[in-house]
Amino acid sequence: MRRGLRVAGRWLIAIAMLPALAACQRRVPAVRVCADPNNLPFSNDRGEGFENKIAELLAADRHARVEYTWWAQRRGFVRNTLSAGACDIVVGIPSGTDVVLTTRPYYRSTYVFVWRADRGLGLRSLDDPRLRQLRIGVQMIGDDSNNTPPAHALASRGLRQNIVGYPVYGDYSQPHPLSPIVDAVAHGSIDAAVVWGPEAGYFARHAAVAMAMAPVTPQVDRTLPFAFDISMGVRKRDTRSRDELNGFLARRRAEIDRILSAFGVPRADAPRS
Repeated sequence: MRRGLRVAGRWLIAIAMLPALAACQRRVPAVRVCADPNNLPFSNDRGEGFENKIAELLAADRHARVEYTWWAQRRGFVRNTLSAGACDIVVGIPSGTDVVLTTRPYYRSTYVFVWRADRGLGLRSLDDPRLRQLRIGVQMIGDDSNNTPPAHALASRGLRQNIVGYPVYGDYSQPHPLSPIVDAVAHGSIDAAVVWGPEAGYFARHAAVAMAMAPVTPQVDRTLPFAFDISMGVRKRDTRSRDELNGFLARRRAEIDRILSAFGVPRADAPRS
């Protein structure tokens, strides 16, 4: 009987403390992040992407917690998250994107060639004559006038018949929408692919066979850029948040670089002036 009373007493105490615990949690400041729930290697709702890890680092830097607003990172992403006031920070966005105010770049990546290591292709240039004998995977947007740099560059060289297109957003119903283009190289259904660096590096590391990669050179093909700076983004007039994030990026640069390296993100040097 006494034991039962003690157990009941503990439960009553715990229940009585719940409002205080909830109030304490509310007092902990939140870093409000706009993110995609199914977009590895960048982010997912289980916190497994490198942008999740950078958001956690930012929260630790501020002695805060991360609070996410989830939205598929496609058309309307910024409008329905950041611009709507639902969240305050996009962790990764191309520098200078005009719908947001961007920080200084915290990494620069590039499109890369990907092939099975046992093929020994050693691809580097879009002018490599061997490309005319290869099936080449390319990420496609679908709107030909606004397609990806590799799609335009290969088509301009008369290689349309060699291109195998993969949707740039992938099949969102699957757990890894961005992986099929690298998976196709690993399985041998295509010979090589030209893939945005962070996606290539991550999925090549997780492929069933050994994979090889090399950056597309040069970084600018005629007028098409193949390397891009990536920043954090805030609302257009939020210069205070932009400046605070620039301070964080400077203070924690080494840790951010370690996160990027852990996920296999290839980095590109900034172009020389």
